[in-house]
Amino acid sequence: MEIEMKLFKSIGTGFCLAVLCLLAAPKAKADAWDHKTVVTFSEAVEVPGVGQHILPAGTYVFKLLDSPSDRHIVQIFSEDGTHVYTTILAIPNYRLKATDKTVMTFRERPAGEPEAIRAWFYPGHEWGEEFVYAKPRAIQLAKETNEPVLSTPVELASAPVETLTTVPVEAVTPAGETVETAQVVEAPPVVVATAAPAPVEVASLPATASNLGLIGLCGMMLLGAGFLLTGLIKKTL
Repeated sequence: MEIEMKLFKSIGTGFCLAVLCLLAAPKAKADAWDHKTVVTFSEAVEVPGVGQHILPAGTYVFKLLDSPSDRHIVQIFSEDGTHVYTTILAIPNYRLKATDKTVMTFRERPAGEPEAIRAWFYPGHEWGEEFVYAKPRAIQLAKETNEPVLSTPVELASAPVETLTTVPVEAVTPAGETVETAQVVEAPPVVVATAAPAPVEVASLPATASNLGLIGLCGMMLLGAGFLLTGLIKKTL
């Protein structure tokens, strides 16, 4: 009897651990999705977007905003996450090789001027966030750096954050001419589709039931193992 009680306690413990792991999984995915990154600047930097445009030296938190739009919207928070300094529109920019560290790129500025942030690459990703500036500022940066800069004709400083999902995006040259955004950002390589077998229709459960199914399956397997071990012990007694 004592052996059986120990077996059932072990089975119960294993089941509880399985439940906890399954329930914790969605939170881990959500944290990875927003690309939360803590960044410390040793000097003041210039950023575009809706809100403050010059960030003093200090520590900040970068996150992707959870938005239904296909646009990439970045928010910069205070170190404790209680204050949003600015909300920035960004366009995905592809790079050939991912790194295991956060990469921030800047546009060179005249001496004494804060560096203007250009892009943010999250660790392990081949694409990053190329930031969009309001057109007048983008033209100035293009002249200073002698290269095209992503821009929007909408003045973002006083615009509602919601407008970031619909404003037009273009690129401007040092001469102020509008060009294709492809001159600034590189799209991911085209993947050539290959012929695949005809799809087989499989009934799927609602998304809300996925974790419950796994939990139930774990429970049945653990209980079955418990009954099997109990029967073996009785035979040996």
